[in-house]
Amino acid sequence: MKSVTAFVLLICLFAVVVKGQAKVLKGRCLCADKGVNMVPPKMIEKVEIIPPSPSCENQEIVVTLKNSTERKCLNPESNFTKNYIVKAIKKQRSQQKLAI
Repeated sequence: MKSVTAFVLLICLFAVVVKGQAKVLKGRCLCADKGVNMVPPKMIEKVEIIPPSPSCENQEIVVTLKNSTERKCLNPESNFTKNYIVKAIKKQRSQQKLAI
């Protein structure tokens, strides 16, 4: 009888310990992996740069393609992505100067 009581008590303690453990939160990143290294610039309609956040620790660069609603993740480390972003920023700045 004592061993059954001890066993039940042990299981109850184990359940409390397991329930009290912190859950590992999965990030809500849009990009499952690093992304593609290149997309033809003529196919890009929109670019979104998503900085790291509490829900996703990675910087993400997501492009929407013109001929579809398809979205692709660009590899932030690729030379194409870096050059494309620099050119897009320069273009945006020049358009802002023309508007003033």
